[in-house]
Order: sequence, then structure tokens, then C-alpha cells
Amino acid sequence: MTKLLSMLPLASQMAPNDYVGFTFFVGCMAMMAASAFFFLSMNGFDRKWRTSILVSGLITFIAAVHYWYMRDYWAAFGESPTFFRYVDWVLTVPLMCVEFYLILKAAGAKKSLMWRMIFLSLVMLVTGYFGETIDRDNAQVWGLISGIAYFVIVYDIWIGEAKKLATAAGGAVLSAHKMLSWFVLVGWAIYPIGYMAGTPGWYDSIFGGLNLDVVYNIGDAINKIGFGLVVYSLAVAKSE
Repeated sequence: MTKLLSMLPLASQMAPNDYVGFTFFVGCMAMMAASAFFFLSMNGFDRKWRTSILVSGLITFIAAVHYWYMRDYWAAFGESPTFFRYVDWVLTVPLMCVEFYLILKAAGAKKSLMWRMIFLSLVMLVTGYFGETIDRDNAQVWGLISGIAYFVIVYDIWIGEAKKLATAAGGAVLSAHKMLSWFVLVGWAIYPIGYMAGTPGWYDSIFGGLNLDVVYNIGDAINKIGFGLVVYSLAVAKSE
């Protein structure tokens, strides 16, 4: 019996009451389904919107692959797959920043806006990784740098250049930009809050003992799939 179990996929060996593993599994399946939806719907849009839909599909596809590995890592070791999670974020979060540029491109957005947001997102993530895994004794310092980068992105999309371009574009573009901005302000906020809850010297009781992987898994699914659906809705409105 033991030999038979060892031959099964790791995910099939998870305990029925493993709610953390369950969220990894559901997150993986949800991301895969979203990727299929975005990729298969690309040809139904005008050419100028296909890139936006493609990026939405890439975001969820990359996340689905990483969630596959994170699910098995959790099943094998019962530990948070921090490394895989940050690799996922380093690839997908900059792509989410690219989405802002793509929907605002017709309103005159320049590539400098895109590269600035990508740079800030990488600073946010790399310093967060250092504080959470490599230099935990100075987690507050790394967290502060990461937080500053995050709030500069928030400023850019709510008040700065990106907001002004969206206002000038008006209509469906402004509505989509506002919705994406809410995802960044509210949805992305779980990551710095999770950082504070998971590193020493902060507030490790923020989530009342709830496993942070559950928070991240649910947040990732909502943020990444939701981001794509907003872009999809904009593409539908503009194509009509």
C-alpha cells in the first residue's frame, strides 16, 4: 500500500482536511481555466486588443504553472513555497503593470510609463523577498523600501500620469483603469499586509492565525483573474 501511494501524484496524497493544499489545487485549476478562456477568445477581438488579452492569458498561465509546483511542494513538505511564489510574482506582477500601458496606449501613454511601473514592481518584489527570506533581521528596512515602491505605483495610477491619461481617454478606458486601480490599491494590499504578518518585528497576529498561504492563494486568484476579466470587458466594449 505504501509503495502504491508513493507512485501517486503528490497532490492526491493530501489529507482531506488540508485546506491549505485545497486552495493551492483550486488556485491552479482556476488559473488554468482563465488562461484557456483568454487564449481562445483572442481572435474575437480587433487586432489592437489582442495583445492585451494575450498578456492576460500569460499572467494566469504563468501563475497556473507555478501553482502546480507550489501545490506539490506543499504536499511534499508542508511548508510555504516562498521561493516559487516570488518567482511567480516577479514574472506576473510586471505583466500586470504592462496592462496599464496597453489600455492607455491609445490615449498617448509612453513606454517610459510602462518601464517605470515595471521597475517599481521589481523593486517592490525583490526587496520583499530579501526581507522575507534572506535578511529577516532587517525585515523592517526591506519592507519599508518595498512599501515605498508599492505606494509610488499607487500614486501613479490614482493621481499621476496614468490617471491623467485615463481621464483624457474617458469612457470605457477610464472605467477599466479605475477598476484595475482598485485591484492594485485593495487587492495588492494583501501582499504587504502578509509580509508584515510573516516577518519578525511586525504584527504576526494580523490574520488571527490563518495560514498566509490561504490568504495569498485566494488573493492571487482574485487579482490575476480579475485583472484579466477587466481587460477582457474593455476589449469587448471597444470591439463592439
